[in-house]
Amino acid sequence: MADVAVDLVVLGGGSGGYSAALRASQLGMSVALVEKDKVGGTCLHVGCIPTKALLHAAEIADSVRDAARFGVQATLGGIDVAAVSTYRQGIIDSKFKGLQGLLKARGITTYDGHGKLTSPNTVQVGDTTITGTNVVLATGSYSKTLPGLDIGGRFLTSEQAITLDYVPNSAIVLGGGVIGVEFSSVWKSWGTDVTIIEGLPRLVPNEDESVSKQFERAFRKRGIEFKTGVRFESATQDANGVTVTLEGGETLSAEVLLVAIGRGAQTANCGFEDVGITMDRGYVITNERLLTNIPGVYAVGDIVPGLQLAHRGYQHGIFVAEEIAGLNPMIVSDVNIPKVTYSEPEIASVGLSETAAKTQYGDAAIAISDYNLAGNGKSHILETAGSIKVIRVVDGPVVGVHMIGARVGELIGEAQLIVNWEAHPEDVAPHLHAHPTQNEALGEAFLALAGKPLHAM
Repeated sequence: MADVAVDLVVLGGGSGGYSAALRASQLGMSVALVEKDKVGGTCLHVGCIPTKALLHAAEIADSVRDAARFGVQATLGGIDVAAVSTYRQGIIDSKFKGLQGLLKARGITTYDGHGKLTSPNTVQVGDTTITGTNVVLATGSYSKTLPGLDIGGRFLTSEQAITLDYVPNSAIVLGGGVIGVEFSSVWKSWGTDVTIIEGLPRLVPNEDESVSKQFERAFRKRGIEFKTGVRFESATQDANGVTVTLEGGETLSAEVLLVAIGRGAQTANCGFEDVGITMDRGYVITNERLLTNIPGVYAVGDIVPGLQLAHRGYQHGIFVAEEIAGLNPMIVSDVNIPKVTYSEPEIASVGLSETAAKTQYGDAAIAISDYNLAGNGKSHILETAGSIKVIRVVDGPVVGVHMIGARVGELIGEAQLIVNWEAHPEDVAPHLHAHPTQNEALGEAFLALAGKPLHAM
């Protein structure tokens, strides 16, 4: 048995954990990082990176299928799933190797194995006891399912769907949030007949309602079927496919069922409750500075209630390392963390929705510019439809930006800065955007809110 003492021990090597470790090392701390699987976590190995590789392959398939419209003669012969998998895995392997090298270069010692919190300042991994002046809990999340719906065979979560070695002829997707619509988008581009089941009244229900309506229109145009405001009751599978029964008795059949109802906190058997950490339904409860009820023990990423996004994990990890170092970092609330849905079309947003802004400030106290991408030259070239919606407080700052259309995720950086720096449209309007770019559409929305629209009335 070995005993190790460090300034900081991080339990979990995903986005939140490894960013905390890297920043703490930069700040001169000795760091031990414990990971039971592979550093990089869900995002790198079974989440953000591999799904976006699939989405890019789907985009290429659509481009080839529609090439004749642009004067290019091309024929889509099909999807070589094995080749797609090789492409996807090559990206993961490269990023994984780079991350391992970065951690080593920063002097961070990584311990492989299941770590368990055994006291407020110790983590046990195998025969090694690691004591830290401070501890960061970063154990990540897992794909949830429903009671009686056991994953296996033709019942998939996103982890199994990523590595599926064939393109299903048909699929039922249970859940119309980010994961569900992204896989629906991939499969439709590859030729699968897709039906989404969403219990809430609309797809992508966490987005602004006007964006959600545009998104539904776009999916209908693509031939993606969906049923909203209906609840799942049961499902069965056999050698030929799956049958899903909805409340009210309606049944649907397909080749596979993707369960995409969200992710739960991966905190079971980690010792948190035994040590006295305050928990709620598996999540670790912290204050606004990510400190648990036990001094010196922090939690970051998906195990903290709120948005489950890799970049939120990065932000949490950096924040906690700087907090421990006494730098008093700025808090960024969840509402001001950008969100992107990487389907076709994409959705990107940051800040308050129209409904939330009206609730917070009053109907008369907000102003909205909703710029249609039909007026944007680059969007016309790309043949994408959508809009850029900007919400401001009257005579005050921008409090929300909501976008839908191809590639709008690449515009969220500027939107994030404007919202978080509490800029006024008048501050942004003089800075005209490069032409022709989709970025111009964002500029046009700010010009309109500043009272001087250029390519709009």
